Amino acid sequence: MRSSPRSPLVAPGFWWMLSLAIASADLALKSAIAGSLPVGTVIPLTPFFNLVHFWNTGAAFSFLADAGGWQRYFFIVIALVVSIVLALILRKRRAKSEALGYSLILGGAVGNLIDRAFRGHVIDYLDFYWLSWHWPAFNLADIAIVGGAAMLILSSLLSPNAEAGRVNE
Repeated sequence: MRSSPRSPLVAPGFWWMLSLAIASADLALKSAIAGSLPVGTVIPLTPFFNLVHFWNTGAAFSFLADAGGWQRYFFIVIALVVSIVLALILRKRRAKSEALGYSLILGGAVGNLIDRAFRGHVIDYLDFYWLSWHWPAFNLADIAIVGGAAMLILSSLLSPNAEAGRVNE
C-alpha cells in the first residue's frame, strides 16, 4: 500500500505551531485584561455575558483555590507533565481531528501553565450567566482545553476502533 505524501495539516510542526498560537492568544488576552481592568472588575456587555477580571489560584471551578498556596506548584507540575506528553504524542502523524484535539489541549495547558508560573494565578475574564446564576469565569485557554477534550471524545466515538484515529506512516 502506497503512503500519501505528508500534508502540512498533519505534520507535527503545524500542530505545535497551532498550540503555540493558542497559548500566545490566550496570554495576550490575559495581559490586555490585567493591563486595563482592576482585579474584580465586572463590565456587563449583554444580558448574559460580562467581561471580568478575576484571579483563579485553583483549577477548574476554582478547585483547591483556598488550599493555602501549595496547589500552585501542584498544578504547574501537572500542566508541565501533560504538556510534555501531548507534545510527544503530536510527534507522530495522527488523524486531523485527533491532532486538533491534542493541539487545543496543549495550547490551553501551556497558556494556563505560563500564567500560573509567572503570575501565581490564572486570569479569567469571561463570565456567562443566566438571571442570577453565573457559570464560573474562564478564559481562552479553558475554552481550548474543553474544546480539545470534546474533539477527542467525538473523534473516538466516530472511529470504528481505537486504531482508526491514527494515520499509517
